[in-house]
This record gives sequence, C-alpha cells and structure tokens, in this order.
Amino acid sequence: MKKTTDKRGKLKQKLLNKYRLVVLNEETFEEQLYFRLTRLNVMIISILLISIFVAGTFFLIASTPLKELMPGYSSTEMRTQTAENAFKLDSLSRAYDQSIRYLNSIQRVLVGEFKFDYLEESKTELDTFQKRSKQIVSTSLDDSLLRVIVYQEDKYNLPGNSKSKVDFVLFPPAQGSLSQIYDPANKHFAVDVVLNENDPIKSVAEGTVIFSEWTSGTGHVIIIEHPFGLISAYKHNASLSKQQGDFVKAGEVIATAGNTGEFTTGWHLHFELWSDGYPMNPQNFIDFSKE
Repeated sequence: MKKTTDKRGKLKQKLLNKYRLVVLNEETFEEQLYFRLTRLNVMIISILLISIFVAGTFFLIASTPLKELMPGYSSTEMRTQTAENAFKLDSLSRAYDQSIRYLNSIQRVLVGEFKFDYLEESKTELDTFQKRSKQIVSTSLDDSLLRVIVYQEDKYNLPGNSKSKVDFVLFPPAQGSLSQIYDPANKHFAVDVVLNENDPIKSVAEGTVIFSEWTSGTGHVIIIEHPFGLISAYKHNASLSKQQGDFVKAGEVIATAGNTGEFTTGWHLHFELWSDGYPMNPQNFIDFSKE
C-alpha cells in the first residue's frame, strides 16, 4: 500500500514540477521570452489544441460543400440529381431505340427491302392494327381519330357506288386499274395504280411529310408519317408539291403522277402502306376503283 502511495506521489510530483521554456537570441544568447510550464499544463494545452482543431475541421466540412467529397456521404440534392439523371438516361435510351427502329422502318420503305421470313410476324402486326383501328373507329364516329382514319363515304363524300371491302378505310391516293397487286412472295410490297400523266396524287390520311426527294430507282418519292405508326409511300411521281416537314390533310394533293426512276414501267403510282415497320396490303383499306 505504501509503495502504491509513493508511486502516485512521484507521478503527481512529475506532473506538477515547474519547467522554464526560454526563447533566446541566437547570436547574443539574450533571453527574449520565457514560459513557466508544468507537464500537466502541456498536456492540457495539447488536448485543448487538438480538440479545437478537430472541432474546427468537423464544422468546416459540415457547413461547406466539402462534405460531398466525403466517402459514403451523399446530400439530398445529389441523390435527387442522381435519380433525375438515371431517369433521363433511361428516357434517352428508349428514345434512341425508338429512333433506330424508326430509321430502319424508313429505310425499308425507301429501298423496299423486307425479309420474307418475317411475313408471319407482319401478318400478326397487320391483324392487330386492323382490330385496333376498327375498334377505335366503331367506338365513336366523332372521335378525333376520324381525322386520320375515316369512313370515306361519310367524311369525304366519295361517290355512292365506291365501297370498301372492309369497314376500316383510308382516302384513295389515286383511282385506276391495278397493273400489279400486293405480292410479298415476290417482294412487291405495294400496289401499282395505272394513271394518266400528271394525275393528282393525294394523301391517304393526315400526317407529316418525312421524306420528299428524288431517288434514282423510284424517281420522285414522298413519304408521309401518320399517327399510330402508319406510314404511306408514293413513288415514281412526276413532281412533288410538299416538302419534308410539311403537314398534310387527308385527301390533300401531294404530288402528280409520273413515270420517273429506273424501275418505272409507265405512268403509274407505286403506293406502299406500312404499319410499325411492316408492310400491309393497301387493298385491305383502300378502294382504288373508279366510279
């Protein structure tokens, strides 16, 4: 017990022993400044300085943007921005995929290339499109969709003896005899309507012109995008009256019949109808016969 008391007394004595910290002039060794300290004073001052440094660092990080640089920390604003960026990235990816499919569809329409192996899938798409369109039209004749896909007898006052083979019809781009019908087996995804020179070519429904140019194979070509993934193409025209980006109404004149392009066989209209990138038989929707 006495030894323990002696050790404590010696420790206390060491902590309380006074020391003198002197600052001397290096050349003259003249005393400039001195401090009287104990080991206990040094320990207390060291702890205080370390505490002030730690508290200041914590406050600096917590009250400035430096906190966002800390590993594992993310502010509410940063989390919100991350979520928004992820949403935008997903939207851009979807838009990119849609654009690629759209461009592929336009390419098919322009060059007339379509894999025969996909015709069964095309037929399924056609059936789906027909059912959807018939359902939409039969629901309400006053629906806004009638501006795009209408009954010709009611809206456009077609001749009384002109009747469509199906309930769902489009405005005839031109009327005349067909020199060649829709024949997917021979990769002819269109109908050829025999016309006279400069007969008017009309839009089958309202939409936006997405292509209006000259091509070596099919002459003057105009392609119109309609709502619900429907695209109509008019080839071998003598001239075009609409430009890319123009909005056209159903029945509006967009070109004149011609005999242009390397693949032409006389004055006629080469007309194609596509739904979501798949060719459809125009005769299922349009009556090309004259009065």
